[in-house]
Amino acid sequence: MFFSVALILVSTVLPAFGQSQEGQPTAAAIAKAVGTVKAISGNAVTLTTDAGAAANIQIQDSTRLVRTAPGQKDLKGATTIQLLDLQVGDRMLVRGKTSDDGKSLMATSVIVIKGGDIAARQEQERQDWQKRGVAGLVTAVDSGSATITISTGSGAAKSVAVHSSKDTIIRRYAPDSVKFDDATPATFEQIKAGDQLRARGTRSADGSELAAEEIVSGTFRNIAGTVISADAASNSLSVMDLLTRKPVTLKIASDSQLRSLPPMVAQRIAMRLKGGTPPASQGGNANPSPSAAAQPADHPSGAGGGRPGGPPDFQQMLNRMPAVSVSDLQKGNAVMVVATEGTANAPPTAITLLTGVEAILTAAPDGGRAAMLLSPWNLGGGGDAGGGANP
Repeated sequence: MFFSVALILVSTVLPAFGQSQEGQPTAAAIAKAVGTVKAISGNAVTLTTDAGAAANIQIQDSTRLVRTAPGQKDLKGATTIQLLDLQVGDRMLVRGKTSDDGKSLMATSVIVIKGGDIAARQEQERQDWQKRGVAGLVTAVDSGSATITISTGSGAAKSVAVHSSKDTIIRRYAPDSVKFDDATPATFEQIKAGDQLRARGTRSADGSELAAEEIVSGTFRNIAGTVISADAASNSLSVMDLLTRKPVTLKIASDSQLRSLPPMVAQRIAMRLKGGTPPASQGGNANPSPSAAAQPADHPSGAGGGRPGGPPDFQQMLNRMPAVSVSDLQKGNAVMVVATEGTANAPPTAITLLTGVEAILTAAPDGGRAAMLLSPWNLGGGGDAGGGANP
């Protein structure tokens, strides 16, 4: 989870490219494009923008091309490159003028970030969030001391006091998006009880406190119920929420995680809900080890791996579960879902959906406790619930 390379450069580096020697904005209207290089043919570059559209970029003899490293906020360390140095997968921030026919952007300046450098930066950030991060459900907010108390885990949960300061970077997820790049700068006052929160910083020796350098939070819905209908054509799902006794329509996005829970795992979780001790699996421990599965591709897992005698790492368990599609879901199937809040004009978007949870819902008939089991996952799953897929 880290700040979007594109967002940083757009807000800091790119404006400087559009100024004259005297620091005044150029008179001509300037167009911008930010995205990933899809194809290169001669001096023509096809860019897939962050909005998903295709942009035709024309590199001119006078175009200034420079390459910088991810996370840089200025061009002091940038190096001049040639068109031949550009590769598919690189990130480009382009400034120029629209061609007379309106079909191309005639580039006057281009900032390039190598795709390999971005991947390395993402991996470094994931490891740092895993090592120094904490995630959980907000249980209390103290404005006086700028402290947020969160409950971590879903089994033997513990409280962690997250301390904020004037230097803490705070962001908040959009109500209709699971992408970290859609998260916007926020204030401490926007964080409230019931939010999901992930923070990284310096932990106390006993792990009960964390001085946060960065915080991201959001309001998410935890739903447990049964499928009413599934429409693969529109990628939508209707679920009867067991807690509210009302139907909920969910949007299934390309980065929604849909998984099937194996019966043995469902039984273990059900036993935990009932306060019992889950049986050990044949040939393995009920608590997976840190190396048992890879971390999510797009988000760091702040929880780490399972600990002997501690609750299992549900994100790692999730990564090993079989994937399902909307067409696999049938009327009456029991599901547990973490979804975005949604808006008046857009339904909630599923972040994580689990099937095969009948045993869990039997252990928690109202669905409330069952749905909350997914809470530790929602900021660590999905295509970009924690950022990195679209730097």
